Amino acid sequence: MIKLVVGTDTVEDLLAWRRSTREAGEREWKVRTRQTPKRAEELAEGGSIYRVFKGAILCRQPILRIDTVGEGKASRCEIVVAEAIVRVAPTARRPFQGWRYLQGNEAPADLEAGGGLEAVPSDLALKLREIGAW
Repeated sequence: MIKLVVGTDTVEDLLAWRRSTREAGEREWKVRTRQTPKRAEELAEGGSIYRVFKGAILCRQPILRIDTVGEGKASRCEIVVAEAIVRVAPTARRPFQGWRYLQGNEAPADLEAGGGLEAVPSDLALKLREIGAW
């Protein structure tokens, strides 16, 4: 699954936001959407949410479970994701509304933790990918 991040510009901003929600008492990290995915069961069995920041996929979070909350027109979807963020090779992505399914062959590769590449600023990494140097 792929989803735009609204209100933060970097992975670090997203992590800072999460720290503040945890301190405010939100125990689980939930991504809220209007519609429950039809393939929810498949996504909850090893799927991830890939996050798009300012036109680039920069990270993913494993999906732990997907819950539908409420009934009828008031129903909403809560996707519980892992606290850990996995950085991925920055990949350009055009804006879209809501969320989309991301096919396995379209998913960017994970960056190895401690490999040093995760420290490269995302805008620079995206430019390097665009010219084929990454």
